[in-house]
Amino acid sequence: MTFKKSLLLIGIAATLSACGGSDDSNYATCSVEDQNQRFFNYMKEDYFWADQLQDSIDPEAFDSIDALLEELRVPEDRYSYILTEEEYEQLYVNATYFGFGFSMEQISDTRVKIRFVYNGSPADTAGIERADELIAIDDVPVAELIAAGEFDDALGPNEEGLSRKLTWKKTDGTEQTDVLSKVEVETNTVMGAQTTALDNGDTAGYFTLDSFINRTGSDLNEAFDLFANEGVDHLIIDVRYNGGGLIRYANQTSSQAAGNNVLGETFLTYRFNEQNSDKNETLPFRLVDGTQQLDLDTVYVLTTGSSCSSSEIIINSLKPYVNVVTIGENTCGKPVGQQPNFEVLCNKVTFAINFETVNAEGEGQYYDGLAPTCEVEDQIIADWGSEQDPLTGAAYNYIETGSCPATASASAETKKSAQQRSFVDPVFNLKDKRRTLY
Repeated sequence: MTFKKSLLLIGIAATLSACGGSDDSNYATCSVEDQNQRFFNYMKEDYFWADQLQDSIDPEAFDSIDALLEELRVPEDRYSYILTEEEYEQLYVNATYFGFGFSMEQISDTRVKIRFVYNGSPADTAGIERADELIAIDDVPVAELIAAGEFDDALGPNEEGLSRKLTWKKTDGTEQTDVLSKVEVETNTVMGAQTTALDNGDTAGYFTLDSFINRTGSDLNEAFDLFANEGVDHLIIDVRYNGGGLIRYANQTSSQAAGNNVLGETFLTYRFNEQNSDKNETLPFRLVDGTQQLDLDTVYVLTTGSSCSSSEIIINSLKPYVNVVTIGENTCGKPVGQQPNFEVLCNKVTFAINFETVNAEGEGQYYDGLAPTCEVEDQIIADWGSEQDPLTGAAYNYIETGSCPATASASAETKKSAQQRSFVDPVFNLKDKRRTLY
């Protein structure tokens, strides 16, 4: 393998508009009616499906721009949304929130397990790990809180200094209790980076990529430094809960993984609506902020229905050049994207779908998701990278045998999703995801 250092540094800068900040002198106020009309005008110009919108609206007929968006969105669009400037800064710029530092999933009517824990958070310091089961909050059993409809509020608002006594069960059956206080948590986007020596003598690298935000470039470099130093022969990229984000870091991930097999080739093409076709652009694979590359001709990607957008782009863009083995569940189906607009509305940032992406062979429009090579049910039963995790274990097996484990399809067929309620919606964007963090 060869490794190449890139001097390319790409950042984003955005000037957030204030009330009345638009250049359009026809809108001097931030009334609901003015914002509705302004948003509609923007959608008629920029929305990917602008040709399917009506010619006009009654701006007084909608209580908010969110209500108007729901009226305008086409059936394929499950993804357009609107943020306040504060939400935008927290999600994409600051990458922090006040909390204990973990995300959860309810796996039955009485049980809740930890999905993941952020590095250096109070939960991490207390020893909480993925697959631990939360069993009590302030000595009240979780099952009792769920039955009473009080669980969602039991951990309290995300305010600095707020404390709760938590009791959790480790995967070995032992129980631990500690008092955790909420602090400002940094949301690292790479988790569980590690290498594993396989029985055939090869070395496999593994990492979970949780989102694509401004800090992802440096997070990726830490992981790929490890893989370069260990000389990995195989790479498993876990995007099972990754709802997407900045596409340039999907590019960096793909380019660092496949290296000379893809660098300089077509990564993707942006396609805008007909009236904005002059914006269409083809981008090459490039390291972006990357400093190490692996020249792998096969990449393994772990997916679920929460793997969206930039996560799916990794798969779709690499397919024309290297072997991409996907293990897990069908992805969410978001072959489209949006460029945030800071000038249309007062103190808000709009994320309306305004382009689609296709790979070097013109393949896209996977609204039904990308089907896995090896279908395996996601279950929270082990920490990141563990062979006991169904998806990761299936990946290790596939690397060594070249085929899907015999038990994988049977496991997927017996999945009873109706009995599960995830604290992360099956299809979600970063705004939704922030509401699931504690």
